[in-house]
Amino acid sequence: MKFFVNFLSAFRIASSFAIIFTMMFGMYWTTFVLFLLAAISDWFDGFLARKYNVCTKLGGVMDHIGDKLLVVNTFIMLAAMMPVWFVVVPIIIMIARELYISGLREFLGTQKIEMPVPKARFSMGKIKTTLQMITIVAFLLLFAIAATMPNSDSRTMVWLIEVLPYIGMWGTWLSLVASVWSATQYTFTFAQKLKQIK
Repeated sequence: MKFFVNFLSAFRIASSFAIIFTMMFGMYWTTFVLFLLAAISDWFDGFLARKYNVCTKLGGVMDHIGDKLLVVNTFIMLAAMMPVWFVVVPIIIMIARELYISGLREFLGTQKIEMPVPKARFSMGKIKTTLQMITIVAFLLLFAIAATMPNSDSRTMVWLIEVLPYIGMWGTWLSLVASVWSATQYTFTFAQKLKQIK
């Protein structure tokens, strides 16, 4: 089971790079399915690791890297494909947030101090990740539908093409709010951890 859990994390890492190429070459349905599977694997490997008590430091690192690469790589590609300020600006801030938190963790790591992820079921960090996943899925599905069915008479497809941009945009800005909120929480935690440094 430990191997399978780590495999799921490795799958997310590989998917994060594969998505770059599938989006570059307009393979939007492949991108959508790949991201969706990777996003589901994020929840699944955490569930299995806790249920079967196979949490390891390596698995934790792989899980963390896989999550960040999947979201950041896909957001960068979306920003490149939608170069408008109300998409690019929040994406830049969210990526900067990830770098900022990683920097805080790295500094504490040099002091042999850990900054754990909040354990609450509905922590702001988890809400942020969930919103980001929903946002990306909405945008990727929009690209896939628009590219393959531009003249479709299907009411469902027309409705999706009209609704998905709103889901994507609202999701982007709600993700930004959650990201900043989460970063603030981590900053307070970091300040408390600094007191442990002699």
